[in-house]
Amino acid sequence: MRALTYVEALNEALHQLLEDDQNVFLIGQGVTSPWYVGSSCTGLIERFGDRRVIDTPVSENAVTGAAVGAALAGMRPIVEHPRLDFMYYAMDPIANHAANWHYMFGDHLFVPLTIWGIINRGGEQGAQHSQSTHALFAHLPGLKVVMPSTPYDVKGLLRACVYDDNPVLFVDDRWLYKIKGEVPEEHYSSPLGKGVVRRKGSDITIVATSYMVHEALRAADDLKDDGIEAEVLDPLTIKPLDVDLILGSVRKTRRLVVADGGWKSFGAAAEIMARIGENDIVRTLKSPMVRVTLPDSPAPASRALERYYFKTSEDIRREVRKTMGDAE
Repeated sequence: MRALTYVEALNEALHQLLEDDQNVFLIGQGVTSPWYVGSSCTGLIERFGDRRVIDTPVSENAVTGAAVGAALAGMRPIVEHPRLDFMYYAMDPIANHAANWHYMFGDHLFVPLTIWGIINRGGEQGAQHSQSTHALFAHLPGLKVVMPSTPYDVKGLLRACVYDDNPVLFVDDRWLYKIKGEVPEEHYSSPLGKGVVRRKGSDITIVATSYMVHEALRAADDLKDDGIEAEVLDPLTIKPLDVDLILGSVRKTRRLVVADGGWKSFGAAAEIMARIGENDIVRTLKSPMVRVTLPDSPAPASRALERYYFKTSEDIRREVRKTMGDAE
């Protein structure tokens, strides 16, 4: 293994997928431009040409519709959206078409489409360029939602998405791009629907998604100084959710904090807590479950306000301490 950054592992995954399979192609806005995709697509156009790395005009609906059609015809397209915010324009081909065709055609038709949505928040970009709408897409039947958090998983999960026979939203957060970790050189897949334990502990469970996994791990390290051993879980796949992993941890610790980079109401954190709430395990909890999420308000375009808006390890640490204090 070698140590790669998250974005280097993503780039390697794209190179290997395009090399391995002529049915795989990349299409989207700015796939040849670092301004749109960072360094995640470096070298692709030079190596594979513009018939397999297709830079498109700004037309989210049309480009996604074309990718859906290609998937129906037997290709395995990766359609890139440089801003998750503007995938609203592509809602019809995603929600009405890609997510429904397999069901509507009675299991005889497949839509092997990977929808690569990039989050690029912060930096005073304001409300229309800072949204993580993963929970909205997870609400749709027929659509899986994946949120890798490490270099190892971004490479393995992208391959798993491409070779899933129905549509998957692959949520890529640019706040992770500089994270380093060990990544095998060979081609591999990470299973969809399986989470991982990032840190073992016995006092409280922290379930965290995407970049919040790293904030949760920092919080857990600091909490150890207070004598609190936090177990940190990373679902990796928001839908399907690894409920058994979460239930097993909460059954052990009997306390839960969920940290998610989306909004509070009707979000991924709320869904995770609901899965606990509808299980008998909820009767054994020692204190109320807590969410660490964005407030139900648009993102500010002010650096000073962003420091309060976007949550960090300190917010998780504070909520864990409060939760432990509520215990009997």
